[in-house]
This record gives sequence, structure tokens and C-alpha cells, in this order.
Amino acid sequence: MTDERFNLYSETLTEHNLHPGNKFALDDATAHQHGVNPSCGDNITLHVKLDGDVITDAAFEGSGCAISQASTDIMIDLIVDHTVEEAKSLCQLFLGMITGDVTSDEELAPLDEALTFRNIRRMPARVKCAVLPWHTLEVLMDKAVEEARGQ
Repeated sequence: MTDERFNLYSETLTEHNLHPGNKFALDDATAHQHGVNPSCGDNITLHVKLDGDVITDAAFEGSGCAISQASTDIMIDLIVDHTVEEAKSLCQLFLGMITGDVTSDEELAPLDEALTFRNIRRMPARVKCAVLPWHTLEVLMDKAVEEARGQ
């Protein structure tokens, strides 16, 4: 099968792992969240710059396997210039894809390059690697919403 959806270590994943465009310290970030996958040692810190409820920039630091690093880089490409609610919706869509609850190509289309991970559930040991940044982003977005309500 040459379909990229069935080849986990695709060109997309490899490129985002070897040359992540979003892996750097974001000095003017307004929110940060650390995430760890203790089962394999993946370790990321997300940095997000918010202007109101819009994510104007994002980056990450950390280390881990190719899957966690590529998933984080791809996720950041998707969320920049979206609202907090849109980012949370993308998280739910990604996680639904991973669990198999969302399978329609039309519904999944907004995930763009994140579709690379569509069949990761076939490798249960790697699921936590792929979902780490998405769960970390959910926590970060929930905190941002709470802080905005408290102001």
C-alpha cells in the first residue's frame, strides 16, 4: 500500500520530525503548558501567544520520539490563527480520529497533515506519543479560558 494514510512513517511525519518549523522558545508567549508521556519519555512544553481568544503564534520545546515531535509540529501549524474554541474543536476531532469515533473523510478534512496519524490506533503503544501534544493543548486552552473568565 502506498497510500500515506497507511504508512505511519510517511514523508510528512519524517519532515516534521527532522525539520520542525515550530520548535523554538516563544519569548512573548502568554500561556505555557508542559506535557509528558511517562511510558516512553516524550516531553514537550507548548508555548502559545493569545490575542484575546485568537492564537496568534505557538511553538514548542522538548524531546521525544518522531511521532510525538511531528504530531506537535503539525498540531501547531493547524491551530495558529484560530480561536481557542476552534483549537479545542480540532483537538476533539483529532482524538476522535485516533479512537475511531470519527472516520468520515469529510469530517476529518480540517485535520489536513494530522491525517498522517489516522491509523495510529493500529499501533497501541504509539497512540500516547501521537496524542500527547493534543491533550497538552486541551489543558492549556482550558486554563486560558478559565483565566479569561477570571479577569
